[in-house]
Amino acid sequence: MSEAVSALNGAHFAGLVDLAEAGLKGMVTLRGDLSSPALAAAVKAATGAAVPAVRRIEAGASGQAAWMSPDELLLITPYARAGAVVEILRRELAGEFATAADVSDARALFKIRGPQARDVLAKICPVDFTGFAVGELRRTRAAQVAAALWRESEDEWRLVCFRSVAQYVWDLLATVSAPGGEVGFYHR
Repeated sequence: MSEAVSALNGAHFAGLVDLAEAGLKGMVTLRGDLSSPALAAAVKAATGAAVPAVRRIEAGASGQAAWMSPDELLLITPYARAGAVVEILRRELAGEFATAADVSDARALFKIRGPQARDVLAKICPVDFTGFAVGELRRTRAAQVAAALWRESEDEWRLVCFRSVAQYVWDLLATVSAPGGEVGFYHR
């Protein structure tokens, strides 16, 4: 078996924002009835996080739970824990109509940090970032590819995409965050 490597080997770029690949992260897709008490207990057991409200992300002691659709969560954990998370979910959800799959190697995660982060993201995502709160999540597009993004803190964002398009998204983010392309719409 080959050794796991991050999509872009920890790439970093400093421009209008500080852009970095987040490295290897465990990511587990969980599909099921998000209003189920059993599913809520399973998510809590696996990550320590609560089931998030629509378009939100919640943090727990050992991971995050991101709302992806009315019947889907993305659980984000340390890479080495992804298999254990799937096993916890399968055990906790035995008898429930739910599925859990380790999608860690199929996703890439980027960190976008700085006061111009919203301006940079607005160049490639068809999203109104006005009033986009910390902990809010959107599924959207980054130019031509599917992505999800959320606000971690005032000036820090995360963007997840399919690993197969990670280089495209990286190049896109680096291009739109190059000095000289300042917009200033969201800048404080």
